[in-house]
Amino acid sequence: MTTGRARIAARFAALKADGRAAFIPFVTAGDPDAETAAQILAQLPGAGADLIEIGIPFSDPMADGPSIQHAGDRALAGGQTLAKTLAMVGDFRCRDSTTPIVLMGYFNPIYSYGTEAFVGDAVSAGVDGLIVVDLPPEEDTELRDPAHSAGLAVIRLIAPTTDDARLHQILVNCDGFIYYISVTGITGTKSAAGTDIARGLERIRRISSLPIAVGFGVRTAEQAAEIASVADGVVVGSAIVECVAQTLDATGKAGASTAGAVAAFVAGLAQGVRGAAVGARIEIE
Repeated sequence: MTTGRARIAARFAALKADGRAAFIPFVTAGDPDAETAAQILAQLPGAGADLIEIGIPFSDPMADGPSIQHAGDRALAGGQTLAKTLAMVGDFRCRDSTTPIVLMGYFNPIYSYGTEAFVGDAVSAGVDGLIVVDLPPEEDTELRDPAHSAGLAVIRLIAPTTDDARLHQILVNCDGFIYYISVTGITGTKSAAGTDIARGLERIRRISSLPIAVGFGVRTAEQAAEIASVADGVVVGSAIVECVAQTLDATGKAGASTAGAVAAFVAGLAQGVRGAAVGARIEIE
């Protein structure tokens, strides 16, 4: 059975053969509650998700904007833990063995769980990759080494402000795909121009053959389509989390329509990605 890095590589290879970018929705584990979050996750592949990022709720999410912060707060208030997040992935894997799952979060919950225990349990649950936003390459050996040995992809973030020397350093031991932050600052607060993104991706492609997914600031199907014309993947997070929030009642509780509303919104974003002008894409050499 294909797992870990191989599952991510297989999905990007298949999409490249189809001549299109990947659509990668982000959702927060346990938001707005464990049951509804599981329903949302289960519907994402059918709505057009090619890969899925799941946020690990954390009390001090320094890189996240208000929308994802609020989602994390809702999840934590409902009792979401890292162990429950892994169990959520495991339940998903019972029904879907092909859609890659990437966990995105901060190192503190992983460290508290126990790094090697976390890696083992993540692999058993069916996790394929990790993005740990506050763990720079110089300090990630404790997680990177057991993750690589277990077949988990260690995915790194690159910003528009990353210089060439730093870029080479980040790309050492990076695998799965590269997450290109389209704008500086926190998630969900502004958007970048497609031409600026294209220049940034072209610079990375001169030294790496890894697929590049673009995130931060993508909010509409039109924006997703523009980025999909030059990137290998498009990540949408804050807009989806806001869609969840908009379905909640005055007490913050999910309704019967929450999961369906999110799936419909995600389907619209996926349609934008799949309808992108593939002729404009920058090919990986």
